[in-house]
Amino acid sequence: MTALISLTGVNKYYGDYHALRDINLTINEGEFFSLLGPSGCGKTTLLRTIAGFEGVSEGVVVIGGKDMQGVPANMRPTNMVFQSYAIFPHLTVAENVAFGLRKKKDMDKAAKDLAVDEALTMVGLKGFGDRQAHALSGGQRQRVALARALILKPKVLLLDEPLSALDKKMREQMQVELMRLQRHVGITFILVTHDQEEALVMSDRIAVMFEGEIGQLADPETLYRRPNGRRVAEFIGKMNFLKANVTNVGDTIDVNVDGLGPCTIAAEQAPSGINLGEAAVGIRPETLAILFDGQTTDRETIAGTVDEVVYYGDMTYYDVRIDGVAETLNIAMKNLIGRPVLDVGAQTTVVWDARSLVLLP
Repeated sequence: MTALISLTGVNKYYGDYHALRDINLTINEGEFFSLLGPSGCGKTTLLRTIAGFEGVSEGVVVIGGKDMQGVPANMRPTNMVFQSYAIFPHLTVAENVAFGLRKKKDMDKAAKDLAVDEALTMVGLKGFGDRQAHALSGGQRQRVALARALILKPKVLLLDEPLSALDKKMREQMQVELMRLQRHVGITFILVTHDQEEALVMSDRIAVMFEGEIGQLADPETLYRRPNGRRVAEFIGKMNFLKANVTNVGDTIDVNVDGLGPCTIAAEQAPSGINLGEAAVGIRPETLAILFDGQTTDRETIAGTVDEVVYYGDMTYYDVRIDGVAETLNIAMKNLIGRPVLDVGAQTTVVWDARSLVLLP
């Protein structure tokens, strides 16, 4: 892949507050890239730094091989869709989309009208041009904001929490629409979000940020299955944590896990530089299972007691207490026809596999 955006040694200060801390990052042409993290972690500041709305205190931002030092936002090959969409309610849909073309002296009205029609078609709003913007639904306003940004054909589209105002069903629909749109136009999308599921679904790569720093940068599967530390593991989805003691490090790693006992795991299930002694083991809820009456398994098992049951329709989440572990294990089970939902207090058998463990410092 060809690098389109490069940030080297980027720091940002607001007085004594260190908002961005030595950011080194490369984003590729045609990539759907996400900046993910909790509120206040610096992800929006980083996006605005790329856009040119914020200057850097230290470091270099390069877009398309050109140093962006001193280049204002309106001269950069980027465009941004804001969280609020910034739709003008007194204008029609077509007038909103055409707003960015107002300074295009080389385009006559017919060319602008054609560009607006193409942009609206691209986002699924063909025929909406004459509608009043104030009469649109939230999802439609978001599409108008996208069309207005894309009509200028930027190299990079910057998306600042664009789906946060939508309800769950519309948000999931728009996630698919954004992925389709990004593939269609072929330009780089950079998404800021605090929603882990949103980032995992849509992104080619994700930078997880905490307190102005990048905690881990990887593709979604690596982040989910092989987080490099407890903080990333806790932030990306649900994770059970068990105290552990590493007794041997070699081609494989021997570890004694509270509640599970001694086990051997592959070196790839641990971050590089793991040492002997105290550690933690992470286990995703969906990699655990419960044996129901008549079922057998050749995997490892341990006895437990159901402490809590949360029913979600398609899934049931159980908190199961096992001997030797202070915290209950959270277990995610898909609800199947004919499979009962266990009651609180039920005695049960938990199934686990050493291949699903993640060793953390």
